[in-house]
Amino acid sequence: MIVGVPNEVKDNEYRVALTPEGARELTAAGHQVLVQDAAGSGSGIPQQRYERAGAEIVPTAAEVWAGSDMIMKVKEPVEQEFEHLREGQVLFTYLHLAASRELTQALIDRKVSAVAYETVQLADGRLPLLAPMSEIAGRMAPHVAAHLLEKEYGGRGILMGGVSGVRPAKVFVLGAGMAGSNAAWIAVGMEAEVIVVDKNLDRLRFIDQIHKGRITTLMSDRLTLEQRVREADVVIGSVLVPGARAPKLVTEDMIASMRTGAVAIDIAIDQGGCIETSHMTTHSDPTYVMHGVVHYCVGNMPGAVPNTSTYALTNVTLPYAIAIASRGLEEAVRTDPVLALGVNVYAGEVTNPGVAEAHALRFTPLSAIVDGLG
Repeated sequence: MIVGVPNEVKDNEYRVALTPEGARELTAAGHQVLVQDAAGSGSGIPQQRYERAGAEIVPTAAEVWAGSDMIMKVKEPVEQEFEHLREGQVLFTYLHLAASRELTQALIDRKVSAVAYETVQLADGRLPLLAPMSEIAGRMAPHVAAHLLEKEYGGRGILMGGVSGVRPAKVFVLGAGMAGSNAAWIAVGMEAEVIVVDKNLDRLRFIDQIHKGRITTLMSDRLTLEQRVREADVVIGSVLVPGARAPKLVTEDMIASMRTGAVAIDIAIDQGGCIETSHMTTHSDPTYVMHGVVHYCVGNMPGAVPNTSTYALTNVTLPYAIAIASRGLEEAVRTDPVLALGVNVYAGEVTNPGVAEAHALRFTPLSAIVDGLG
């Protein structure tokens, strides 16, 4: 199979979908790898390393898309890339289709075989291809919040960890999954006062056991959200429903109840956001103020640390990429139900129920299209 890696075109997106080490594994398995010129430069990876790994460097994105059986990307295609989509081509990337009717329709119309990193799901519910980016976004969030709390950036003028005799910032984290637990971990390491809420007691219990009482854990309910959001200096939203739009747990009234200069960070913005006042921002224009609260809703937070993110991503995506390239997508999903859950659009049909529900589209189980799939 020919595997193509184009440059990312989203605002300030410096990651690349494949490292030279990943390219070498694919070529060693008998596959051809096309990498667009300078694709790795934003991640600090010289072109020569791809060449030494056996990849072919091609000058334009159009040539990569046209010459490849499978395209590996980091972020979902933007409108200017829709023209490259074609029938039967495998697109392996983060898609977040529940947040974009336009992209979903483009994939349907062009009959792309669209496999989303974020819905590849293990039997125990874990999301192995989303985990490293959630981990990075979660660890970044308190650093971003500490910066935005400074008066110069519209914040309350609070030092995250306080000082002797002065209280630290109050950080309220919604969701105790990969992103939320990492956000809480870094925030408490900065000596903030941290509360985490979730509806999953096992996740809360795990945080209690690991952090031994340094982080307060609470069951999530409306009254708790109303009270803790109002009191918080920083709210970090990290709620995820795999494949579906994120629920709006923090209402506009809750945001309006916060003090002027408080900070709201919506890590879930890729899936529509879990804060009602959130809308997508970019690294070049990352914040806006509503009801006196500084909002940060960048959809590709890990893109700010591209070297770390690129290697973390390839670590988890490569085995699945090799499986698709070596067996073809249909045979790969027949033999691996975990990968099958990643297929969101196939043969012009929506095969993920969360995506179908988000856009009121017909849902067709993948097993109804692919013979021999249980």
